[in-house]
Amino acid sequence: MVTFRKSLLLLAVVTLMATVANAQLIGPAFTCNANAGVPPTVRSEGLAELVGDVVLLCSGGTPTPVDLEVPRMNFRIFLNTNVTSRLLDGTWNEALLMIDDPAPVDQYLCGDRGGCSILGVGKEPGVDYRGHPNVYQGTHITGNTAGEGNTVEWLGVPIDPPGTQATRIIRITNVRANAAQLGVGGSFIPSQLIMFISVTGTTAMPINPSQLTVAFVQQGLDFSAEDGSFLQCEDPMYGDNPIDIEFSELFATAFKRRNVATTADSPGSIAAQNTQTVIYNTESGFYAPAIQNNMHDADEAGLASQGTRLVAQFKGLPDGVDLYVSARNKPHFDATDAGCDGSATTLGCYRDIATIVEDANSNGAGGSPATLAAAVAWDPDNDDIPTGMFAVPISGNAGTATWEIVQDAFNNTGSVEFWIMVDYAPNSSAGIPGLGTGSVAGSYGPLSTAATAISADLQPRFEDRSEDMVFVTINSCATNLLWPYVTNQAGFDTGMVISNTSMDPFGTATQEGKCTINYYGNSAGGNPPAPDTTPVVGAGGYAVWTLSSGGGVKPYGMPIEGVINSAPGFEGYVIAQCLFQYAHGYAFISDLGAQKLAQGYIALIMDSPIWGCNECDLTRTGTKSEPLNQ
Repeated sequence: MVTFRKSLLLLAVVTLMATVANAQLIGPAFTCNANAGVPPTVRSEGLAELVGDVVLLCSGGTPTPVDLEVPRMNFRIFLNTNVTSRLLDGTWNEALLMIDDPAPVDQYLCGDRGGCSILGVGKEPGVDYRGHPNVYQGTHITGNTAGEGNTVEWLGVPIDPPGTQATRIIRITNVRANAAQLGVGGSFIPSQLIMFISVTGTTAMPINPSQLTVAFVQQGLDFSAEDGSFLQCEDPMYGDNPIDIEFSELFATAFKRRNVATTADSPGSIAAQNTQTVIYNTESGFYAPAIQNNMHDADEAGLASQGTRLVAQFKGLPDGVDLYVSARNKPHFDATDAGCDGSATTLGCYRDIATIVEDANSNGAGGSPATLAAAVAWDPDNDDIPTGMFAVPISGNAGTATWEIVQDAFNNTGSVEFWIMVDYAPNSSAGIPGLGTGSVAGSYGPLSTAATAISADLQPRFEDRSEDMVFVTINSCATNLLWPYVTNQAGFDTGMVISNTSMDPFGTATQEGKCTINYYGNSAGGNPPAPDTTPVVGAGGYAVWTLSSGGGVKPYGMPIEGVINSAPGFEGYVIAQCLFQYAHGYAFISDLGAQKLAQGYIALIMDSPIWGCNECDLTRTGTKSEPLNQ
């Protein structure tokens, strides 16, 4: 009995020792904690916005025994919107999975869709990934239509548990998303861009949490434009030139240059952005052009096709109107900026710098941003079109100007303003320029409708949410005359005349046009006559008529011609609209034959004066003529 008891005690001790030894061999379970850091704010207009990196910090487990293959894991991510990371070769895309944040000299790409094989070393902290494939390209999982889908996967990624002495880092980067698909959310809480993570393989790899917010979505741009007024027969420099338009970012990182090497002096320069822990605040993501074992266009992964672009779409321009835009944004003057004088080389005057993109398409794609030297600031006090202005190609009464951000102050919320100069050859007799209004709409660029993953070089790209606003109005060259009182009642009659005084000894450019006579009052208790339009009144000629009998137009040195209708029995006031600026009127009221009573007066000019009124507000007529101190 004693021997049996001793045997039981020995068995219990052996079992306990085996359990402890087995626990020491297996160690803690292999688990990963997911972290999205501080999710960035992305633009609600964006169709291909970079979301924040997701980092998995993995520990525990048992390193793979020596010379045995490290377990391969399949990673999948799902977004609550379309994934729009650029397709590079078929369904390969630019989204990357990296192991242990390798330094640039230690980055090795696995070019096999099924992953790469690595053999274990049999001890903690497991495989040293610096000498093995540690960068993996994602493949895009489509929906029912090619290019659609919200899923990216990485197959056959060898993940060696590090044991208890180290932490394995798994980073997912270069994921772009269709933020426009989500909208901006409610009044107080922005929309959230969510990533879900799934891992499958030959061993368990729990992830906590498996759902992360990787970006917040907010509107990124506000646009405004001044409204300039011009007269058809005047040199446009006498109008509201130049007109200002302004693009304002609504959060500090809404405007970004293309790459860390992009500068105002060298807008086409690019450099590697291949240090994972650095936040570059550019339109490009993780970009490693010299990555080893280069396959599937991986050298393009993460590189944006351009910096933030700003697009002004001009529409419905009156015939004959040309536009010039400043090739660079206006200086931002700040009293704290020492030496800020607005010169082309004083960059301290600028929060952000944007330069014109020459040869851009109508949607803002293509072309190259101009260098700083070619995009000098323009002095609007110069009456000539200077070299710092860019002619907007006009076709079908529409045109587009595109600028690209080449320097940005990502720690400030700023705006960029541009000058728009309206130009035309005034010739109202020929109807040039045409009368009417033109509109402008401001947006990000390039504009696109591609809401899914594509291979085209459009990263970033944007949905058009712009609204048209009037920025130019061409008014007719006219004189508006008011006769406060005329009558053809109670034995009285009124004679009226409109003279075109543009023929003079002072070298004035002659004008001509018709006059429309508007009657306001009554005709012997009834309605006044309908408006009546005279024949053309030429320079040096005049229109003459009486209310009772009508009349006609007498050209300079010629007999009277044409017909001006009578307005018998009318009493009230008259407004004449003449399509030339040098119209002057007179009225003569008398009894029949002017035997007992007569009164004459000149018509009142209802317009602003031609000269000295560039900065004043126009009157209700919207035009300028020759008041002659009335």
